[in-house]
Amino acid sequence: MSLADSVLAVNNDLPIRTNDPVHSGKVRSVYWLTEADSRRLIEQKGYDVPADTPLAIMVISDRISAFDCIFHGEGGMQGIPGKGAALNAISNHWFKLFKEQGLADSHILDIPHPFVWIVQKARPIMIEAICRQYITGSMWRAYTKGERNFCGIELPEGLQKDQKLPELLMTPSTKGILSGIPGVPEQDDVNITRSDIENNYEAFKFEKHEDIALYEKLLSEGFAVIEKALGSLDQIFVDTKFEFGYVNDVNGQSKLIYMDEVGTPDSSRIWDGPAYRYGKVVENSKEGFRQMLLNHFPDPDVLLNKDRMDERSALANDNALPTEVMMKVSATYIDIAEKITGEKLELSQNPKAEIIEILKNDYDLIV
Repeated sequence: MSLADSVLAVNNDLPIRTNDPVHSGKVRSVYWLTEADSRRLIEQKGYDVPADTPLAIMVISDRISAFDCIFHGEGGMQGIPGKGAALNAISNHWFKLFKEQGLADSHILDIPHPFVWIVQKARPIMIEAICRQYITGSMWRAYTKGERNFCGIELPEGLQKDQKLPELLMTPSTKGILSGIPGVPEQDDVNITRSDIENNYEAFKFEKHEDIALYEKLLSEGFAVIEKALGSLDQIFVDTKFEFGYVNDVNGQSKLIYMDEVGTPDSSRIWDGPAYRYGKVVENSKEGFRQMLLNHFPDPDVLLNKDRMDERSALANDNALPTEVMMKVSATYIDIAEKITGEKLELSQNPKAEIIEILKNDYDLIV
């Protein structure tokens, strides 16, 4: 079997029993289970949720996106070997740590396969909760152009590129297109301030005003848990994105949880500690892939300029990246996953066949 065969690129065509369309994002596909299957699994597997909770199968892929496009490699390689398994393993590790340390639960109820989560339906808060400990990336680019106010927070003069910030900054943005919020453009992923959230908390889908403080607590404490653990591995937690939502506990009470993924190389920047101390940034995250793309293509403005989206899509579609580039990215994901979890990442030769077999034999979800 070729290396390309071991990559799970298409994850929205599994024969999982569902009455709803499969929802596919850049990396994951979500299969909403029938009400009967949800109820059956909750009872059979003893999931700690109300009996009428809607469940979904979430299948990760090995696809890699950057600059809002999916990229591919030579030889029919439609993703990065090991990437999906690495992302799930890292998220599983952090979610477990959060729960053990009394922060909050996640949406995950079961992990049938390294590529698969069984999750409960959550009511998402419409905020991309971004934390920054260092000034780099888009914040640094804006800072060099004279911007000093980020999401209502004033930054001091004289900061240097990749410098540690005086304190952890929370720089949230909108999740999806929200309408009717004064001063907030009706666009996806626009920066917002804390006062925007406070004054319009219901529009952002907070159930109670006091949950704003809880979300900030879970954000800063979650960041601190990951930062400490990565620090013990001599890795630097630079910045990250968290997502939150509500679920009902077994007694029907609403509670705030972590959802999506957390602390992964896709949602965070992670730098190598020894290299940073020598004045060099070595990325152990997808940021390294982004930088490679900017260097690989002769006109990097295509990747950075939102007005050139059509050209950018064509660039991603028409250019197969060299195999050595794809394998270097693979090594980054696998190495950081093994560092974080302390376990060897077992890679599947045929993940799709394995997933179907497990969901058929152990969960009776295959049609």
